[in-house]
Amino acid sequence: MTDAQQSAPYAPDPGSPPLSGTPGDPANPSTPRRIRIPHLQQFKNSGEHFAMLTAYDQYTAAIFDEAGIEVLLVGDSAANNVMGHATTLPITLDEMLVFARSVTAGASRALVVCDLPFGSYEVSPAQAVESSIRLLKEGLVHAVKLEGGAAYAPHVRALAAAGIPVMAHVGFTPQSEHALGGYRVQGRGNARHTVLDDAAALAEAGAFCVLMEMVPADVAAEVDAAVAVPTIGIGAGNATTGQVLVWQDMAGLRSGKQPRFVKAFADVRSVLAAAARSYADEVRSGTFPGPEHSF
Repeated sequence: MTDAQQSAPYAPDPGSPPLSGTPGDPANPSTPRRIRIPHLQQFKNSGEHFAMLTAYDQYTAAIFDEAGIEVLLVGDSAANNVMGHATTLPITLDEMLVFARSVTAGASRALVVCDLPFGSYEVSPAQAVESSIRLLKEGLVHAVKLEGGAAYAPHVRALAAAGIPVMAHVGFTPQSEHALGGYRVQGRGNARHTVLDDAAALAEAGAFCVLMEMVPADVAAEVDAAVAVPTIGIGAGNATTGQVLVWQDMAGLRSGKQPRFVKAFADVRSVLAAAARSYADEVRSGTFPGPEHSF
C-alpha cells in the first residue's frame, strides 16, 4: 500500500496496493484488492490492457470478478439482453438501480460502472448529477457512464465537480440510434474529426475514460493517442486501453446474427439447453428427484 492510499477507516476494504502482478490472482499479494480509476490510468500509462464485461446480476458479477475482469458495466443493454426490448431506450433509472445493486452485491474487486439510461441526464447537468447520485448512493456503483459528444461536456464537468467519476461514450451511441439512422459505424471519412473532437472535449471536461463504439480502428487508435485518459473499445480495433463486450455475446448465450465485433468465447447457450433437456427428461421419467434428493 502506498502512502497516498490509506485503509478505509469504516469499511472492510483495506485499500488497493499499486497495480502489479497478475490481475485477479488472489494468491499474489500485490494484486489490487479493488480496481480503482488510478489502476486503469496505470494500464494506459504502461501500454497494457484491461478487460470489461457487462453484468446484470450477482452470479455473473461474482464469476467475472473471480476471473479477474477489471471493470464490470451495468449496461442499459439490460433492456435488450435481460428485459427483451428491441432497443435500450425503454429502461428506466429505477430499473437500472435494481441491476446495479445486484451487480455490486456480487463484485468485490472489479470497478463497477453503471449506465445513465436514456432520459436520466439529457435535460441538464443538474439532472445528470441527481441521477448519478442515486446510482452511487442506492446502486452502490463506483462510476457512471454517459453517452454523447462534446455537447455533453457541461454534464461531465458537473459530474466531475460533484465528485462522481464519469466514463464518456462516443462514436455509435445506442440511445441515439434513431437520430443516427440505425446501427451504423461512426467516424468514417471527415466524420473522424467529430469522434476526435468529442473524445477530447469530454476528457478535458473530466471524464476518467472514453469508450468508443463502432468506430474505425485507425480512428480509435488516433483518439487513444490524443487523449491522456484510458480508452475502451467495442468494435473499435485493438489499440484502445481496454475492451468491452456484452457478456451474453462473449459467452455465446445469444442466438441469431451477431455484430462483426463480437467473438463468442464459449457456447453457454448449448450448455444450458443440454442441462434443461436433461432435467426435463429426468423429471418426466421419474428419476429426479431420487432418494438422495429427498427427505
